Amino acid sequence: MNDRATESASFEVHERERALVNGILDFNTVGALLVAGSRAINSGQVAFIDLKGVTSGDSAGLALLLEWLSVARAAKRPLRYENMPMQLQQLSRLSEVEELLLWN
Repeated sequence: MNDRATESASFEVHERERALVNGILDFNTVGALLVAGSRAINSGQVAFIDLKGVTSGDSAGLALLLEWLSVARAAKRPLRYENMPMQLQQLSRLSEVEELLLWN
């Protein structure tokens, strides 16, 4: 049995408009991440999101990344992803949204 309570993720704002995402990007974690990331994007604190700390992700994680792009576009702010995990790259390719996420 999978213990969903142990799954977690974090969004950490760093210097120079950078943020780091750590943990699992799935249905259980993306809600809190959406709020934290959207706030940082809207306030101009974040233009680059590093995903090197993401240990796994599913379609909910992919939807989160697309939503953050939408938030940035609405706020007229740039947003780029770095170190996209292979699992999310493959999902984005299958979903035909890879070009939106990996343009940098």
